[in-house]
Amino acid sequence: MLYLPFLATIACQVACVVHCVRNGRNQFWIWPLVFFPLVGCIAYFIVEVMPGMRGNRHVRTMRAQAVKAIDPQREVRAARDALGLADTIANRIRLADALAAVERPAEAVPLYREAIAAQPLPDARTETKLARALFEDGKIEDAQQVIDAIAKPSGQSDRDRLDLLRARIYDHLGRQDDALAIYRDIVTRMPGEEARCRYAALLIETGRKREALGVLEEVEDRMKRLDRHQRQAEGDMYRWATDKLRELRAAG
Repeated sequence: MLYLPFLATIACQVACVVHCVRNGRNQFWIWPLVFFPLVGCIAYFIVEVMPGMRGNRHVRTMRAQAVKAIDPQREVRAARDALGLADTIANRIRLADALAAVERPAEAVPLYREAIAAQPLPDARTETKLARALFEDGKIEDAQQVIDAIAKPSGQSDRDRLDLLRARIYDHLGRQDDALAIYRDIVTRMPGEEARCRYAALLIETGRKREALGVLEEVEDRMKRLDRHQRQAEGDMYRWATDKLRELRAAG
């Protein structure tokens, strides 16, 4: 075990030297990599490797997730600064989105209302965001009133997002059958697993465990086809689905 750090350093040296030679980097790097392995490898990675990784989608996703985990309020500050520089509808929506993303829906609601009031034509997307913020803030009846007043969006994906929120509202209002009907319709179209997992959760809640098992097995099958980075994007959903699937199978 004592040799592991040494072996890891050697492996890093070799990897960096090979990368340097194969990619035509400045041969000067070989000297610090050989004589100052730890510092040399770190410097080489920062200067030569990281810039080439910025265009990689997975790297961008991982970087965004890391920034969000380290400083979740960063986008809130950036959006607030942008609104301070230019009081536009887009900047108000951006700040509202940022606040909603860090679970501050009560602060997002007035910004969405102001943006909607300033728009010359109805905007179903912003109105849906307002309804979602009201729902997350516990104002279920207000959220339903906004939902009911929204004109039917022209795009299928926008209609499905609106219906997903409508189903969640119906569930909270005790209209489980109406919520289940909506979930049953949208799960075949919506990307991601939120709709399927919420559908399965409601099926379990209403005692339809066999149907829930089938829905969760679909989630499991879809999850197996994704790579690690894709699964990480909805990690909480997949963990919930895996746990519930295990419980249902154990119960027979």
